[in-house]
Amino acid sequence: MSGGVRASLAQRAGRFRLLSDWRGRVTPATLRSDALAGLTGATIVLPQGVAFAAIAGLPPEYGFYTAMIPPVVAALVGSSWHAVSGPTTAISALVFGTLSGILDPSDPEYIRAAIALALLVGAIQLAFGLARLGALMDFVSHSVMTGFIAGAALLIALSQLRYLLGVDLPRPNDLHDFLAALPAAAAQADPQTLAIGAVVLLVGGGIRWWRPGWPNYLIALAAGTLLALGGHRFGMTVPTIGPVSSGAPSFQVPEFGFSFVQDYGSAAFAIALVGLLEAVSVARAIGMRSGQPIDGNREILGQGASNIAGSLFQCYPASASFTRSGVNFEAGAKSPLAAVFAAVFLFAILQLVSDWFAWVPDAAMGGVILLVAWRLVDFGELRRIAATSRTETAIASATFLSTLLIDLEFAVYVGVFLSFLFFIRNSSRPVVAIGAPDPDSPTRMFKDAVELGLPECPQLVVVRLDGPLFFGSVGMVRDAFRRIERDRSGQKHMLLILKGIGEIDLAGGDLLIEESARRRGRGGSFHLMTRTPRTIVKLARMKVMRALNRRFIHLGKGEAIAEMVPNLGPDICASCTARIFRECAAMPGPDSATGTRPPRDAGKAEA
Repeated sequence: MSGGVRASLAQRAGRFRLLSDWRGRVTPATLRSDALAGLTGATIVLPQGVAFAAIAGLPPEYGFYTAMIPPVVAALVGSSWHAVSGPTTAISALVFGTLSGILDPSDPEYIRAAIALALLVGAIQLAFGLARLGALMDFVSHSVMTGFIAGAALLIALSQLRYLLGVDLPRPNDLHDFLAALPAAAAQADPQTLAIGAVVLLVGGGIRWWRPGWPNYLIALAAGTLLALGGHRFGMTVPTIGPVSSGAPSFQVPEFGFSFVQDYGSAAFAIALVGLLEAVSVARAIGMRSGQPIDGNREILGQGASNIAGSLFQCYPASASFTRSGVNFEAGAKSPLAAVFAAVFLFAILQLVSDWFAWVPDAAMGGVILLVAWRLVDFGELRRIAATSRTETAIASATFLSTLLIDLEFAVYVGVFLSFLFFIRNSSRPVVAIGAPDPDSPTRMFKDAVELGLPECPQLVVVRLDGPLFFGSVGMVRDAFRRIERDRSGQKHMLLILKGIGEIDLAGGDLLIEESARRRGRGGSFHLMTRTPRTIVKLARMKVMRALNRRFIHLGKGEAIAEMVPNLGPDICASCTARIFRECAAMPGPDSATGTRPPRDAGKAEA
């Protein structure tokens, strides 16, 4: 192996070396802070572990396993010092939606499939990270997650009504059947389960409002359990969640074949995508508060590694949690060791309280899950989206409705597809603006002539193109050129400013050659202005410079206008009172213009 290759591999490995960027931060003081933050996180995840496992259709212990193993691996491999992974509502809902259509949650095969799904999801995420495809996450609109989580929250809330009402109801996956059965079920509701659920909702909601820093889910769950235990003396009997295993997860390699990949590959990809979107969003949000720069690609590697490791210890797919990450940061965590402490404390606490979960009523857990679902919906963000962007509103609405009406995995794909569709549409619609010097500006800066009603030269139109000029946008730009030609027939000369072009391909180069030929054919001229070396090189390779002649390609507006104005029609200049360029002073015309003649540097002003 050559020295260059060896050095390259060493450099790549160094990027993802564990502990490399935070081990120097570890001191006795930070260890104390991380331990306290870990203890806080462990108490938070107690009710969440049970709730999220229930959402996924799994026994409670699998929620705890997923809150122990993946967070440690994700924290050590990922880049964020504060993000905490584990079971999340969106991923849990996707797991249930994926498996429940094929397997019965009471079937042991359901559990094995959920664990194998974690391995498949982790492999997909790891492949994304190794291929350095993290930048693709930036092209998926945040509105996809906002709409998906809102829809998933509604489905989760509806799924808990069977426990609050104490009656059998169909799963809300088929919304029509569920809503049809709901009135009859409500008429047969069990007052005991309704009372327990109401107490949990009131206590949990009240504490959230009265003492936001308190663990409201845990206290609400305890209140509902105490009510059930007290009512037991008077003959109240309600279903409970049953015993919870307090043991550590065992090492076991998931078994699945090609048929499993065929059956669940599409769903695994959707889960992997949602998990990555959650993880990167959480890491960046916490990073903005802490001031830590986030490596999105390393975060993706951390998620992939954590799910693969989790699948070896009986975990279902995990991702970063907004709630636990925020609590971890606010509790004073200083390094990823806080997630390690949280896992250790969670295991220790389970040894003490696991037997108590056998007394927790289903209705109490249903009430907690309703609180979780309510907190999931970001009403402020939904209002902001609706008020600011029709495109983002369409994406969020379509994803929300798809979540309710079709399989959850396909709802994710609907949102992602719309994100890419709108991105492509926006990329193919660059801004084509008419510019002119502003007489009210001290430097007579070029501004939008149409929007501000600025005077223009009757023979020369200055056009600025902002956005990529590629095969997808050529049609729109050509239409804009034709409108300018039709509406401004007297302005036969065009100066096209490519300062904000960004990218140009062969189709874009052909359009420039075409427009130059059209302008010359009408007795005018076509000039380009660009200062970007990369664009100039591309124009040369595409033969645009040869077709236009180098004399028609300029590095600045002043240079271009100085070249163009002397070649304008003198008879039109003779009667023109606009005289917006300094070069107009040398052209035949009236001694005084309508406005003040521009200063010497007007033609060189920047847009």
